Amino acid sequence: MIYPPLPLDRDLRGYHGAEPNISWPNGAQLAVSVVVNIEEGAELSIAAGDASNEFIYEAVERVEGSRDLCMESHYAYGTRRGWARIRSALKSSGVTATLNACGRSLYHSPWIASEAAADGHEISSHGWRWERQVNMPEAEERQVIARAVAAITTAAGTPPVGWHTRSATSVNTRRLLLEHGGFLYDSNAYDDDTPYMVSEAGREIVVLPYAFDSNDMRFQPGGGFIQGDDFARYCMAAFDRLYAEGESGPRMLSIGLHLRIIGRPARIGGLEKLLEHMARHKGVWFASRRQIAEAWREGLGLSPWMPRPSLSPFNP
Repeated sequence: MIYPPLPLDRDLRGYHGAEPNISWPNGAQLAVSVVVNIEEGAELSIAAGDASNEFIYEAVERVEGSRDLCMESHYAYGTRRGWARIRSALKSSGVTATLNACGRSLYHSPWIASEAAADGHEISSHGWRWERQVNMPEAEERQVIARAVAAITTAAGTPPVGWHTRSATSVNTRRLLLEHGGFLYDSNAYDDDTPYMVSEAGREIVVLPYAFDSNDMRFQPGGGFIQGDDFARYCMAAFDRLYAEGESGPRMLSIGLHLRIIGRPARIGGLEKLLEHMARHKGVWFASRRQIAEAWREGLGLSPWMPRPSLSPFNP
């Protein structure tokens, strides 16, 4: 039987033992990227003018045709209580993080952007709404990118240079980011523990793979995490393995957090335990994703990244 060929842009081989000859700053053995996802207020909501309500949380329940006050309340916990706990944990451990923020979230909660910037964290883009882009028409997706950039720039004072779509991207997403010219990296990949470069039409972008396993989303039903210690132990195991592998090649660990999930009182201790464990090791570089992407370009001998004008107009 003859099978159809895979798309040409699929790379199943990766580095495959040919580790890139790149070192992290100051000879660090492992780069750790803590990502705090800011989605509250950007979840699909009829009350916000969306066609439907978000229905996935710690309980899966659809409310159709009417405002879902229950779901709104679940998400509000993240901004009312969760953010303060996560912010305190990061500050206590001296960890620089990346806030992966939806534009509509920061539009409604601009103080989070202000506090994060004051603490030295990066603010990247998680889209305008917390939504998939997989079936978006190209023109609509252009406007989504533009609107998210405008909202984050207003709230944070600087434009985002990173992008991460919820779940599936469209086939156009990465090209549109390159055409926009304002993005250094995207995190729309889950296929490696080491960054890599992609290019299109003479433009390059750093891909910083993300992870769904070392992520507090696994506290959701069926995800496997129950106690805060479950999260800590699993992520510590990932850290220990990648730290050891860092002796033979550059490795990067992504830790995914959500305000309304890890920010709960029975779970925040798991994050604190994880941060303490990682900080006890020498040669660990806690960095924003922007810092990691810039270091990757430098390690490849590329010129420092600068935003470039869009190939086509982006009007919010």
